[in-house]
Amino acid sequence: MDAAEGSIAVNAPVAAVYKRWLAFEDYPNFITVIKRVRKLDANHFVATLGFNGKQYETTLEMMLRVPERRLAWRTLADHRAPDHLAAGVVSFAPLSDQSTCVTLKLASSFGGAVSDRVDRYLHNFKRLVEAS
Repeated sequence: MDAAEGSIAVNAPVAAVYKRWLAFEDYPNFITVIKRVRKLDANHFVATLGFNGKQYETTLEMMLRVPERRLAWRTLADHRAPDHLAAGVVSFAPLSDQSTCVTLKLASSFGGAVSDRVDRYLHNFKRLVEAS
């Protein structure tokens, strides 16, 4: 399993940044491997992922929510893709009233350069939030 961590400053208050990250239906707009997200319940989501020209469906479980501070999730083992596992933690730290540091830690067995993906996801998220 590959792992990486990255941080970025987002020009928005921590409450707005946290709320935007909770908008799971927006994930395809910044996490480029996610093509669709469907909510099952408060802590479970089905995500359709696109990797290497193939599509996979996986269940994501939200394991931790600390409002305006931290979120943690993981994929659940699935008979359709038992070797594809991922987990992540995103932390939010106010830098000022109008600026937030977002730190993303991601571990994935999906292959590819995880550190490149973390940087791309964070930059995409920054653009999404700051364009709002």
